[in-house]
Amino acid sequence: MNFNFPKITVITGHYGCGKTNVAVNIALKLAESQKVTVVDLDIVNPYFRTADFGELFESKGIKLVTPMYANSNLDIPALSFDLGGIVNGEGSVIIDVGGDPEGATALGRYGDQLKSRDDLSLYCVVNKYRYLTSTADEATELLAEIKAASGLPCNGIINNSNLGALTDNRTVKDSLEYAEQVAKAAGSPLLFTCSEEKNLDGITPAMPVNIYVKPLWEQI
Repeated sequence: MNFNFPKITVITGHYGCGKTNVAVNIALKLAESQKVTVVDLDIVNPYFRTADFGELFESKGIKLVTPMYANSNLDIPALSFDLGGIVNGEGSVIIDVGGDPEGATALGRYGDQLKSRDDLSLYCVVNKYRYLTSTADEATELLAEIKAASGLPCNGIINNSNLGALTDNRTVKDSLEYAEQVAKAAGSPLLFTCSEEKNLDGITPAMPVNIYVKPLWEQI
């Protein structure tokens, strides 16, 4: 799939939807042809965040910017970087925002620097199989809260519905109607469906992804 991402791509969604894995895959894809900076703006969830992929990003020439105390035993929501300077720099920027309204509030701090940009898009990742977003109504209610907290509109929906290691082609196909309903209710286009390539037979538009973010029990 050839999807043209804007200079600034903001990825958000409910906790556990797989947004960080989506962000990592997008960053790695873009890094094949251009300079990429990943900003970990998740100051709520200390687990499964882009700050965990420093070595992988470095090996691909991707710059990683993280909050103060990321990957430490201090769970302190402290932002210590100049986002305005980063988004005005060279290359593409991927911003991984903490899930739910509390996480989107961090993005809202930079609202004045971001709202007027026409090279920024905020994409919401949805997962039919996650608690509190299993229906279109639940998902769109959450999206409205994220929009209010961040001060930015949702420019597109990314369907990342999965059951972890149990995901197969049927799992993904069974989520398509749900994803279309979320996009219609949110008034945003459904950009594509994500999954491992083996699960995407007959599904378009689709973006094959590798699974980098795994539960601890799958990392053993």
